[in-house]
Order: sequence, then structure tokens, then C-alpha cells
Amino acid sequence: MERNRISAILEKELVVALGCTEPVAIALAAATAKSHAEGEIRQIVVMASGNIIKNAKSVGIPGMSGKGLDFAAAIGAVGGNPERKLELLDGLTKDDEKKAFQLIEEGKIEAGQADTPKRLYIEVKVKTDQKEARVIISDNHSNITLIEVDGEAVFRGGCENVRIQSEEEELEALTLDEIYAWVLQAELSELALVKRSIELNKVIGLEGLSGDYGLNVGRTIQENVKKGILSDDLATAAMSLAAAGSDARMAGSTLPVMANTGSGNQGIAVTLPVVAAAEKLQVSEDVMIRAVALSHLVTIHIKSKFGRLSALCGVTAAGMGASAAIVYLLGGTLQQVKAAVQNTIGNVSGMICDGAKAGCAMKVSTCSNVAVQSALLAMSHQEIQSTDGFIHDDVEKSIEAFCTLGNEGTRQTDEWILKLMMEK
Repeated sequence: MERNRISAILEKELVVALGCTEPVAIALAAATAKSHAEGEIRQIVVMASGNIIKNAKSVGIPGMSGKGLDFAAAIGAVGGNPERKLELLDGLTKDDEKKAFQLIEEGKIEAGQADTPKRLYIEVKVKTDQKEARVIISDNHSNITLIEVDGEAVFRGGCENVRIQSEEEELEALTLDEIYAWVLQAELSELALVKRSIELNKVIGLEGLSGDYGLNVGRTIQENVKKGILSDDLATAAMSLAAAGSDARMAGSTLPVMANTGSGNQGIAVTLPVVAAAEKLQVSEDVMIRAVALSHLVTIHIKSKFGRLSALCGVTAAGMGASAAIVYLLGGTLQQVKAAVQNTIGNVSGMICDGAKAGCAMKVSTCSNVAVQSALLAMSHQEIQSTDGFIHDDVEKSIEAFCTLGNEGTRQTDEWILKLMMEK
């Protein structure tokens, strides 16, 4: 694979995002619709796929006290800047929040589940005293496929299925061998976005360690290290920093992060365990940046087959990327990188996604711990064998099996998770 193709993949899949990407995507659709319908808002209707509902239902929105589909649509319509894409909620004010709550209190917001086979689908209609606009986002959190004004299409774009784009075909062609070789040979100038992901995501990790966010998973781990209850080792360093970043993000921190394949939480789980391990091992900045690049690319490779939303937790894929990167930090070989990925697949494959929420930080912590454990086993030449479960001799076939489980094997699970969440 040509060097510039992998650089292009990084540029596409590493995107700065403010706030959990599901409610932000709803806000983007609403803000875009409102930008095409001047006048006073009479009604906003949000219809979304089950996976979007699951991830937008309970998670915090940056700087705001409101949650849920209705609030995400309302705040997007009254205060979002659609030109800023996934950073559209930056700069919101308490006055914007008050206007959004007022729309909800006046019964002007409706939200429901769309009848669609797509896992990532958002449709928002904004009716004002002058116009009516409809916007559809599908397959990708910022992929606007339709804008209608008064029933007439004014924009048809995006991609109805981003996986058949040329870029996605390039993703399908990736292998761990090619990724590893590229990371070793890449110029540092090609890794500027990776370096930026380290800078951005570390800031929110440190914020989570110093502030009071969500379940305070990361901070609690750190406090217990100081008490001597937990040891100050590679695993706890990775767990505490990564979980703290998720604590802050899921609780509505206003700090932006670098998302990986559409997920900010996943971006945190890809970078921060590796950064913490790199700092603990006192490696050079060059080695750390290359390790994080490996983590990003392995995760992108897996997610390109796994899908952007699934009944399984996407942080498991991030753990696979992080495990490969930690082997690299420890001076391991390509074969040991593959073994670490195999070990992680064999460990966390069954972790379900029950929506974006404060508890996600615990899953980030778990997968960060597994990443370290899998890497250390690989460095000791220990690897889950093909006699175990659905693991194959070939890591690429194990990845395919894991992704088949996520895409095909959990459809009923996904339905039940959403049903159980909505019945509470």
C-alpha cells in the first residue's frame, strides 16, 4: 500500500470532536436544518436508529446540564454552528441552554426510533413559522446525505454507505503487516495528526484526574495508588489516565478530543493507555508518537470491518490497538504485536455496548488493563492458540471472526439492550 494512502486514512479517521459523537451528530443535523429554515421554531422532530438512541440517551453534553435526543436537537438548533461539524457545540452559553429547555418545556421537540436497517441514522425536521427543513445523516457522524427545504432537495451528498467509498476499500486492504511497516518508516511530518491526538487527549485525561467527573474511575485508581492499595505499575498508569479521560468526556467536559473512527471515547482509549505506558517506560517522543500511530491504525483497521456502531463495545477494538502499541514500546517484534492483538481478542470480545454514559470509563479502564496484560504475555511469547474459541492461527482471520460476531452475531442482543434501556 502506498505511503500516502495510509496518511490519507489517518486524516479521514482522526477528527477533533467536542462532546460524545452521537448527541453531537444529532445537534449537527438540527443545526444544519435550522440554518436552512429561518424564523421562529415551531417544531423539531428527531428520528434516529437504535444505536444512536442508545448512545445519545444518557451521556453528558459539553458544558450543559441537559441530556437526551430532544435536548441534543434543541441545543443544536438554537446554538450550534453547523460549519464547525463535530465541534459545533463549542462556545455554547447558558442562554442557549435556557432556550433549548424552553423548546422542550413547550412541547416543540419530538424524538423517536427510525425504521431503518442502518445502525447510524439520524433524521431531523425543523419547522419554523416560515419554512420546513429536513436533514439526514447516515453511516458516519458528520456524513450529511440529504438537505430538504419545503420538500425540495437542495443538497444530496455524503455517501449512503461510506464503506464502499474508495477510502473504505483502502481500509479493507490494510493488514497488520503493512501498518507495522508504515509506522516504522513514516516521517514524523506524516504523524503530525497523531501527535495532535496525544496532546488533545492527554489534556482531557489530566482534567479527569484533577476534577470531579462521572464515576471518577481514573481519579479513584490514582488515589488508591497513592494509598498503597494499588501498585504504581504500567497497568494502573494506563488504566487511570485513560479512564480519567473517559470520565471527563462522558460527563460533558468542554474539552475537545481527537476521535478515532467517529468515536471520541475510542480516541481516548486508543491514545491514553499508550501515552501512560510510554511515560512510565520513559521512551523518546519519537517512539511514543509511532506507538500511538500504530494503536490508531490497528484500531481503524479493525473498526473498518467491525462497523462504527455495534452491540459490542468499540473500546474493545481500541484495546486491541493499544496492546499492539504497548508491545512496540517494549521493543517487541511484529509477531509479538500480532500475538498481543490475538490475546486481546480472546479476552474482551463479549463486552456489550449499553450506550454512552459515565460507566464507559470503567470499560475503558478494563480494556486498558487488558491491553497491558496482552502485551506482556506476548512479550513472554504467550499467545492464545487456535484451539481456543474462535481464535485462528492467522490474526487477520481472528479479526474477521471478531468483526463477524460484532456485526452478525449480536443483532438480537442489540435489540434487547435498547429494549431494556427504554423500559427503565
